[in-house]
Amino acid sequence: MNDHENEVYLTDQVRELDRTAIEEFNISSFTLMQRAAEATFSEIKQAWPKANHIIVLAGTGNNGGDGYVIASLALAAKFKVEVIQVGDHAKLQGDAKKAHDLFVEKSGLCTVFDEKEFSNCDVIVDALLGTGLTRAVKGDYATAIELANQHVAPILSVDIPSGLDANNGCPLGVAIQAETTVTFVGMKLGLLTASGRQYSGKIIFNNLQIPKEVYQSMSATCQSIQLIDLRSKLGKRDADAHKGDFGRVLVVGGNDGMAGSVMLAAEAAARSGSGLVSVATLPQHATAALQSCREIMVHGVSSVKELNPLLKQATVVAIGPGLGQDSWAKKLLARIVEFDIPMVLDADALNLLAAEPMQKKSWILTPHPGEAARLLKSSTDEVQENRLRSVQDLQKHYGGVAVLKGSGTLIAVEDDTSICIAGNPGMATGGMGDVLTGIIAGLMAQGLSNYDAARFGVQLHAQSADLAAKDGMRGMLASDLFAPLRKLINS
Repeated sequence: MNDHENEVYLTDQVRELDRTAIEEFNISSFTLMQRAAEATFSEIKQAWPKANHIIVLAGTGNNGGDGYVIASLALAAKFKVEVIQVGDHAKLQGDAKKAHDLFVEKSGLCTVFDEKEFSNCDVIVDALLGTGLTRAVKGDYATAIELANQHVAPILSVDIPSGLDANNGCPLGVAIQAETTVTFVGMKLGLLTASGRQYSGKIIFNNLQIPKEVYQSMSATCQSIQLIDLRSKLGKRDADAHKGDFGRVLVVGGNDGMAGSVMLAAEAAARSGSGLVSVATLPQHATAALQSCREIMVHGVSSVKELNPLLKQATVVAIGPGLGQDSWAKKLLARIVEFDIPMVLDADALNLLAAEPMQKKSWILTPHPGEAARLLKSSTDEVQENRLRSVQDLQKHYGGVAVLKGSGTLIAVEDDTSICIAGNPGMATGGMGDVLTGIIAGLMAQGLSNYDAARFGVQLHAQSADLAAKDGMRGMLASDLFAPLRKLINS
């Protein structure tokens, strides 16, 4: 991993890292531009070794300057190179103008964008718009982006796909659909969450040889989760260990027609290493649930009175999978939230909480964007437009740990935020959230703090899905995660 690749920043922070490197460590801005171009051109040669004809789409800012230096490098390597200038080239200044002039001095071909389709080429280099973009893309820039996206050649974006908001991962009207993005200095949050991964493609990070002292001057907005850190948290099991050493998980849910949800969560808790797992569900589901996974203890519970002894035995409670929102569900949730025990809330438990909000330090909330919108009294679009703010607002309003699921899942506690950059579209199927709930509860039962259980649970879940997806994303089921999950948690 490139140094500082797991540190994730907002655009103002990356700008400050740039400034610190230039002003306090005497690295010229043009040197950084050259290093960025070298890293990008190196990726072009590695990713497309047979390429010999590139088109560079250059804007009028420093992102365009990167494009001109890339073009010069390609020219020196005997590539056929065309630079198409979008926007008035008279606006080029500073390093960008210097890069342009050097390219022209080398007899580089530079044409003005004329809204015509681009010629055939092997790779399109997107150096149109950088991370400072805050408004919707319009005019020639929008047209150029649309033409690039329609072209058969793969697109490599410089620093960020043009048109993508570098802070929230949402397209500003229209954005480049890159196959690869080479990004510099600091990993941008917008590349990793919301629609960022869809537009960015494969992300390559390069710190441009910036000294580590520059990064020590600023705390990242969040950290991407590294599963290797889980090993020290769980530790090695003693030879004389027994099931009581690894906690008791109680999973509550499984209303009419939804018994499968609670059993998925229960088996996930067991596969994550919990010593004992019990289920509290409707009495009519108990027999069928027992057949689903024989290692799970299933209890038919019709009242709070029947739930109480199970609560007293539990180390952790997970409630919500298939819970429903009827009087049975409300009564069980009301009893659990007043009980002094670590807990995970998902699905209908979150919908019931949204109706009667409260705060609790001992819980982990795991909403998808729709559930988060109900909890925050907003809309799904508003949640997705600023996922970082949304997960932090959830934590602030409800306490404990907040997990905002989706592409680039975010996990927040009062003073820290993490992001998961694993996972794939094959996870868009019923039961995936139930499995996540069970994994997190299973880790809590084994002694991990709520925040660590949430972070590593999300990462285990996503990486298990990535392993399962090797057989194809379409048709992947939530239960397909169990086999790779067991391998991951033991590796």
